[in-house]
Amino acid sequence: MKRVVVGLSGGVDSSVTAHLLQEQGYEVIGIFMRNWHDESVIIDAECPWVEDSTDAQLVAEKLGIPFQVIDFSEVYKKRIVDYMFAEYERGRTPNPDVLCNREIKFDVFLDLAVKLGADYVATGHYCRKKTELIDGKEVHHLLSGKDKNKDQSYFLCQVRQDQLAKVLFPIGELEKSKVRAIAKNLDLVTAEKKDSQGLCFIGKVKLPDFLKQQLAPKKGDILEVSASSAIFNKSTHPSADELELTEASEPFDLSHSETQKVGEHEGAHYYTIGQRKGLAVGGTPEPLFVIGTDTKKNLIYTGQGSDHPGLWRSSLKLESDSLNWIVADSAIQEGEQVRYAVRIRYRQTLQAASLLLKKGSYYLIFDGPQSAITSGQFAAWYDGEELVGSGVIEA
Repeated sequence: MKRVVVGLSGGVDSSVTAHLLQEQGYEVIGIFMRNWHDESVIIDAECPWVEDSTDAQLVAEKLGIPFQVIDFSEVYKKRIVDYMFAEYERGRTPNPDVLCNREIKFDVFLDLAVKLGADYVATGHYCRKKTELIDGKEVHHLLSGKDKNKDQSYFLCQVRQDQLAKVLFPIGELEKSKVRAIAKNLDLVTAEKKDSQGLCFIGKVKLPDFLKQQLAPKKGDILEVSASSAIFNKSTHPSADELELTEASEPFDLSHSETQKVGEHEGAHYYTIGQRKGLAVGGTPEPLFVIGTDTKKNLIYTGQGSDHPGLWRSSLKLESDSLNWIVADSAIQEGEQVRYAVRIRYRQTLQAASLLLKKGSYYLIFDGPQSAITSGQFAAWYDGEELVGSGVIEA
């Protein structure tokens, strides 16, 4: 009998995952990962870890499987939290959930499972894995979940081939409603539980309070950029062939735009591109959106309305050393240009784009302009249902 270690989060998805594996004849072990100790920045009403671990234990008892709470807080701080602080300090917006899957769930957690004699680890992600034999070698493909409203393949965009080989996604073929129905039929405590939000196995945090642990408040100006500023009157959306890549993939030079001071903030590193709430500036005909930050000068640039030109760009540059091709043979070559469907944030509708490699740098050129392209986030590209690769947005 093959052994599987399931990451029981205290939610309905991982609960049903464990049950389905039992039905398939696996020996199942449940483990809850405790990744954080500082509850002063957690919104307790939303996702308290104590309640989650208790629910996970109750599910394990109901299913009759061994259960254990493992403390990964030290490695989580080192690999995820410290990285988050460093990125925000640079004026970038990281995605800790993508990193949690790569660095914790399918690395540290997977290593632990192997030490427990497991053949696989399993999670409650809404995604699928397809394995084929090529020249006598198994090749694993990552596919989007059947439930398009819950598809979570984006969060696994940095998972490597060797990690994917050891992972199972039992609910990837199911609709969310079916998952809840199974849990209800089993009378699991998680059957009607609200889906968790926030950081991986931590919950929803008060981000400004979280960042203030290491990034001290520092007053600065909030500037409004005129939509008619000459800086925005560049060539609009050239084709990939016409594109002057270095210029077009970089954010606007807002320091030379026409601006006026409209308020003050406590630190430019607390804000992200596209943010509307938290500016505490009123009296404008349309809501203000963050269109740029300068952490060196401690300035926030804003624009009125979601159609402000400062929010929209048609291309971006990727960090070359961050690229992850789930199947190595999919990697493009110098000078090559390939069409993909792309998303630059979770739950974004897939966008038609070209990925090209030119002079050692990777660029994504979209068929239409994109709102709030944000450095530090991950761009993931798909071929049909298959997630082919991903990379960190550099600019």
